[in-house]
Amino acid sequence: MIGLHEGSGAPAKKPPERVFTLRLTVLGTTPPVWRRLQVRETMWLSRLHDSIQVVFDWFDYQTHAFAVDSLRFGNPLKRDELTIEDDRDVTLADLDIPNHERFTYGYHFGEGWQVDIRLEKTSELEKGVHYPVCLAGERAGPPEDCGGLEAFHDMLACIKEPQTDLGREWIEWLGPDYDPEVCDLEKINRALKKLGRA
Repeated sequence: MIGLHEGSGAPAKKPPERVFTLRLTVLGTTPPVWRRLQVRETMWLSRLHDSIQVVFDWFDYQTHAFAVDSLRFGNPLKRDELTIEDDRDVTLADLDIPNHERFTYGYHFGEGWQVDIRLEKTSELEKGVHYPVCLAGERAGPPEDCGGLEAFHDMLACIKEPQTDLGREWIEWLGPDYDPEVCDLEKINRALKKLGRA
């Protein structure tokens, strides 16, 4: 027997848009530098790149690439066996993020920064919330052009001794506002809002 509403051609109800809560950790940092970021599943991967630059206070001067299994997305490149697809052409939903435990983001290939990205939670879009939004984090991001992971750890040790020549040099280079222990969520979220709707 056919129900009253069957076959009436009513469009199927679209499932509500999902929000992904991602944990971003700069690999190799001790103590760890990390952020918890909520993003819409419709976010372009290029906009996730923009958001990562904001949350770690980087300036997008260098090349980047996401690695999802064997796929690479970022600044487009075709060279020998390496192909990097354009990250402006793919959304997080396209990548089926809930079925990937983690993926990575590489930035500044010379210095070799790697950010581990893990999906912590999937939830529904909340009205009145501006996405992306940074919910939590610890410590300031490694400064742009500081020389990579080893140099970053040397820098942290040097600025604890401001009376030494190296300590003074680093502090002068970093400027008076840099505090390695501070993750300024308010400043991060103000900057994320300026990215526009993602």
